[in-house]
Amino acid sequence: MSDVFKALADESRRTILDRLNERSGQSLRELCTDLDMSRQAVSKHLAVLEDANLIAVRRDGRHKLHYLNPVPINEIAERWIRKYDQGRLDALAQLKRALEEEDMEKQDFIYTTYITTTPERLWQALTSPEFTSQYWGLTFDTDWKVGSTMTWNMRDLSISHADQVVLEADPYTRLSYTWHGFPPEWIASMELDDAIARHIVTEPRSRATFTLEPDGPLVKLTVLHEGFDEDSEIIKMISNGWPKVLSSLKTFVESGTAWDS
Repeated sequence: MSDVFKALADESRRTILDRLNERSGQSLRELCTDLDMSRQAVSKHLAVLEDANLIAVRRDGRHKLHYLNPVPINEIAERWIRKYDQGRLDALAQLKRALEEEDMEKQDFIYTTYITTTPERLWQALTSPEFTSQYWGLTFDTDWKVGSTMTWNMRDLSISHADQVVLEADPYTRLSYTWHGFPPEWIASMELDDAIARHIVTEPRSRATFTLEPDGPLVKLTVLHEGFDEDSEIIKMISNGWPKVLSSLKTFVESGTAWDS
């Protein structure tokens, strides 16, 4: 956590985060266009931010795209801010607004966190009902083979569909599947606004991909959620949900107890 505070202490790095708040998924060239800094300086600051896990990167052809990673900020909130009921601090509020921003050019979300565990145990936490039920509050019925269907069990609901399938399953390395649908009973349970409810049922099915990379005693977990329309309502919903899920996953795997969301 000290790396996060050190990274945030520099005004130039905070400015870079501000730019990624406004539009996540920018290349180095795009960031240099908006910043009064040399390309070399921006590159060095991005390296510090990446080391602190405040940004996540993704290769898109020849370009390296940079995304705001909200996980460390959420962990700060869980460890200190929520504890002392100071959730309205301006910095966190600004980051939260950025994640809910409607006018986003790149309609995907990428999150990275480091967990003290092994790839085998983390894979089990992502796939086993006895684990997902504790930190996520849901379970999956599937054999985790590519092409197999998935039933999502959430609270008293079970959501099944032929398009809910496993896309990739490379044990301990990579897992990908399509997201659940939004049947009337799910919408009713969420008490959604009528306009939002009508909109989300017309959106394409998104997909989530988990990449597990060993890093000494840690495992680097990257979650990419993509496949949204430009005017997606679902992306706003998952932007609030993923940081909480990942924080709870990390706590559960490292301590055996998930925090109460």
